[in-house]
Amino acid sequence: MKTAVVILNYNGAALMEEFLPSVIHSVNGMDAEVIVADNASTDNSLEFLKTNHPKVRTIVLDKNYGFAEGYNRALAQIDAEYFVLLNSDVDVDAEWLKPLEFFMDNNPDVAACQPKILSQKNDNYFEYAGAAGGYIDKYGYPFCRGRLFNDVEPDVGQYDEQKDIFWSSGACLFIRKKDYEDVGGLDGDFFAHMEEIDLCWRLKNRGRRIVCIPSSVVYHVGGGTLAQGNPRKTFLNFRNNLLMLYKNLPSSRVNRILFIRMVFDGLAALSMLAKGDVKNFKSVFKAHKDFRALKKKFAAKREKEEPFADSHEHIDEMYRRSIVVAYYLRGIRKFRNLNWK
Repeated sequence: MKTAVVILNYNGAALMEEFLPSVIHSVNGMDAEVIVADNASTDNSLEFLKTNHPKVRTIVLDKNYGFAEGYNRALAQIDAEYFVLLNSDVDVDAEWLKPLEFFMDNNPDVAACQPKILSQKNDNYFEYAGAAGGYIDKYGYPFCRGRLFNDVEPDVGQYDEQKDIFWSSGACLFIRKKDYEDVGGLDGDFFAHMEEIDLCWRLKNRGRRIVCIPSSVVYHVGGGTLAQGNPRKTFLNFRNNLLMLYKNLPSSRVNRILFIRMVFDGLAALSMLAKGDVKNFKSVFKAHKDFRALKKKFAAKREKEEPFADSHEHIDEMYRRSIVVAYYLRGIRKFRNLNWK
């Protein structure tokens, strides 16, 4: 098999009922297969698949391993040249897969790519988690071509240029099996959130390219598992961002960047408290406590990644300024207005 489109499901029967048919239809006539990996759902997901899509291969995991380790365990059971990690809340165009596969076939220096991701709820706008490709600033804050913090741009073709990016969205990540396995896959200790950025950073540190292919389009609902502002999501995002920085930054910058990032996090927490959001305020400090607890375990991971990080100290797709300063102090709301010099 050339391409395996793998949907990791957790209690997503309703989402699969709505979106799985379009995915199945889109692979007709291709050397590709749609596979559902179930993270020990407690709803009727498996019954729904057996009744409505009996030909779809299902991998049943024994417990909920989260996004990262769930995919690792599922993909270890699949033999294909390419993997597509596709969220269960993604609707696809009939021809979405072909441009991605064609591009990867003809660009062996590219490890992974993503389509243009629009909002399923309003397809005139980009979708928060991916848009037209992901980037990070020097302090590890992620943003996209088409989305800075919570400002999401309308899609008027302004980012239809095929372009190298820093990270590909986990909502629809097309990746070579070899590259996925060479860097050890997703980091299961992340559980969920930031894991695809960490994966792509490891690939970038090895000189591999990540690209957005806007001729392919998908439509993402977003927030299907944890909504924006959920304290659990806040905890995972803040903790995993620190773990990602510690793991992947070059030796010359890791301590300074982590210190500054922790100061930024403290200011963010105080802002939450000032708004009366006590739960998310506590989540930030819980994230920092958990980061310190995991740091010893991650020291071995950092030791493994450090030679690659030090040999790729400057990555073109990392914004070498502060996106926080650009957004909050300079009022920049659109990706194309950022100063990359």
